[in-house]
Amino acid sequence: MEFFEPSPVLLGFLFYKKFLFLPLLAALALIRVVVGHGIARWPALIALFLSAGGIATTFAPAAGLAEGDLYVAAAQFMAEGGGMAALLVPAAFFLICSITPRARWRWLDVIHIVLLLILLGLWWWTS
Repeated sequence: MEFFEPSPVLLGFLFYKKFLFLPLLAALALIRVVVGHGIARWPALIALFLSAGGIATTFAPAAGLAEGDLYVAAAQFMAEGGGMAALLVPAAFFLICSITPRARWRWLDVIHIVLLLILLGLWWWTS
């Protein structure tokens, strides 16, 4: 192993953080918005919009849309705290769904907790 070669755990964390967590969270939030009842839908809707904004910000440079004040502000937020703030804020809104009454399909909350534990575990491991 060379001195400057990154570890597989670090590469996995970067891939998970950049390309997997927000799309999976957006999918869970969309399901909760569609099948949810009452107040459980609102935090999921906020998590969906925040996740979609993060996904759009991630792929905007590849689409040639990396200009303008909105993109600059979103990119600065995505870089805040090493990129973790943009992941934890929508995750926190989705966590609110898990404590709301009448939230349907509680298995969505279990999947979300597993995704969040993977993210936090990889973050801790690479820190």
